[in-house]
Amino acid sequence: MRSRARKGLWLAIVTIIVWMAVGGFSGQAFSKISNVQENDNAAFLPESAESTEAGKLIVKFSDQSLDLLPTLLILVGDLDPVTNPEKFAEVSSFAESLSEKVLPQSGQPLSKYFAPGAPIQAIPSQDGKAVLINVQIDSAIAGENIGNEPALPMIIEFVRESMKSEIQGIESHVTGPGGIFADLFDAFGSIDTTLLRTTLTVVAIILILVYRSPILWIIPLLNAGLALGLATMIVYYLAKSDIVDLNGQTQGILDVLVLGAATDYALLLISRYREELHRYKSRYEAMRKAWRGVVEPIIASGTTVVAGLMVLLLSDLSSNRGLGPVGSIGIVSAMLASLTLLPALVVLFGRWVFWPRVPRFDHEDEKLSGFWSKVGSFVDRKPKAIWITTTLVLLIFAGFSTTLKNDGLAQTEAFTSRTDSVIGLEKLGEHFPSGEGTPVEIVVDTADVGAVSSAIRSIPNIASVTPVFIQDPTTRQPTGELKVVDGKALLHAILDVPADSTEAKELIPQIREASKKVDEKVLVGGQTAISYDIDQSSKRDNRVIIPIVLLLIALILGLLLRSIFAAGLLLGTVVLSFFATLGVCALVFDNVFGHAGSDPSFPLFAFVFLVALGIDYNIFLMTRVREEAMTIGTRAGIIKGLTVTGGVITSAGIVLAATFGVLGILPLVFLAQLGFAVSFGVLLDAIVVRSLLVPALVKVIGPKIWWPSKLQHEGK
Repeated sequence: MRSRARKGLWLAIVTIIVWMAVGGFSGQAFSKISNVQENDNAAFLPESAESTEAGKLIVKFSDQSLDLLPTLLILVGDLDPVTNPEKFAEVSSFAESLSEKVLPQSGQPLSKYFAPGAPIQAIPSQDGKAVLINVQIDSAIAGENIGNEPALPMIIEFVRESMKSEIQGIESHVTGPGGIFADLFDAFGSIDTTLLRTTLTVVAIILILVYRSPILWIIPLLNAGLALGLATMIVYYLAKSDIVDLNGQTQGILDVLVLGAATDYALLLISRYREELHRYKSRYEAMRKAWRGVVEPIIASGTTVVAGLMVLLLSDLSSNRGLGPVGSIGIVSAMLASLTLLPALVVLFGRWVFWPRVPRFDHEDEKLSGFWSKVGSFVDRKPKAIWITTTLVLLIFAGFSTTLKNDGLAQTEAFTSRTDSVIGLEKLGEHFPSGEGTPVEIVVDTADVGAVSSAIRSIPNIASVTPVFIQDPTTRQPTGELKVVDGKALLHAILDVPADSTEAKELIPQIREASKKVDEKVLVGGQTAISYDIDQSSKRDNRVIIPIVLLLIALILGLLLRSIFAAGLLLGTVVLSFFATLGVCALVFDNVFGHAGSDPSFPLFAFVFLVALGIDYNIFLMTRVREEAMTIGTRAGIIKGLTVTGGVITSAGIVLAATFGVLGILPLVFLAQLGFAVSFGVLLDAIVVRSLLVPALVKVIGPKIWWPSKLQHEGK
């Protein structure tokens, strides 16, 4: 064995050992990462948000300095205290004994998790068909873990089961913020198992179909798995140290982003390595040549995605800011594994790993005479017709993007399935004011209580406005004496619409405007106000972040291709593809999925992933075209580049589309919509834009595409 080959072999072995050690250390992080998630919407808002400022004062009106989570137990049936006193007494008895019930998982009474001293009583509806039990949960304690699992879902599930078993013949549900958050926790809990397992299975199937080898698919999958392990370990310790914010949504995106990106980079490297094996007898020389050919586009691709993600640090919302570094850590891990571990594994196994299609040292590459050579010939013959046709089709779809409804979703509309909390909220609205139990909370000077109350009552869909009174310490009932803290009083506005609905959020600016006409210092808070402020922050992020991402990507493309013209053209095709994807999303979400709308942050997330990831395929294609243009000219180079990269770019697009598509298995509308948008957009980029539109444009433009670099004067 030659000296260079021996060095290559030992380097491969050492690299593999190091990565296996990393995998061993990172294994524990997978089981613990859900423990460091933060899924409370209020924690995402900036300090300057009005609902955040209000919250700091509202908590002072509780007997304890607690962050309370209203949890509503709704029971439906013949529960009229007059006509069916026995059944109503049974429900009342259940309410009184609820605090004493012991949670099996912790062995502690439920009173440990409830706000101390808060009365728990059965409140009958006016129609006698329902009873409401309002339980105030201490969210700080309920947000802790029991074992390795969050306590809140355990508490809510125990209460649900207790109601069903102890109160026979009565329909019961747990809703309100407590019930909704518990259902969200359950949805995010499946990220650790269902999402990851499904994603790995889908990627494995696609790799088997792409390589048609019983062995080769294992290597890129192992590479992606170890990259995810490294990223998860780093994110876990950063989140544990409160350096980055992590929620269930971000964790799910991290998983599919790393697995998709690492597999894409693996496809690019292995494809180029296979190509070089036809030219070099030594597999080490072939890998050296392949590595040098892909290192620039992989680093440029990864850097582009990282740049797009890190701009999220400018977001007003900590949940979005957290995705920036978390996603970037995932992409860097994918790049690192694909440029170190992957080449080591492939070289160590040798040519036979490609069996049964083993590449021979024969200077013949089947890619030059296969399907993509026919596509290249088609583009070569009719470039003008192709770019005009594809552009028109994309413009038509882009026109529908203006119909996308992204004014926000109610929390109950955030689920793709009808959870218990969703059904409970519907039942609550049938028998009580829909906002019962989750009031809008208004902090006012004591002198303005009457004026502010009157101003708010004049707004449509306001059921009632009542001040908070001092409670009798014995009976826990209001005494009629106004509760005053630091010269401030607290008003509760009950809405006639569900507190988490779009209609409720639209009332917040009206309530604020009416209140501030009385006194500019009035602060409006509560769960509905928090949701409204989050929506407004998301819309602000769309306006600020999207232009900055475009500028950064343009700079990276210009530096990589040494061409302003090429950078502008490629960026334009990606933006056109993005708006076409939004148009298709508008049609599908409304007419196929039947979704009520989308989150205000959806365009931003879709943009960051589609543009940052979609530009990858521009980079993969055009770096190869530039390489070929130096020897055979631009017009011949684009056809050669399309022919040799078409298969790998399409395969990479399918893998990335499939990994993001797996988000659809989670019962959350936002992730299902994001998964569809990225999946469709990536396929549109890989199959149409990168395979037809861009090659046709470059073919028509010719060497001028490289302006202002010297390459514009060389070749044809």
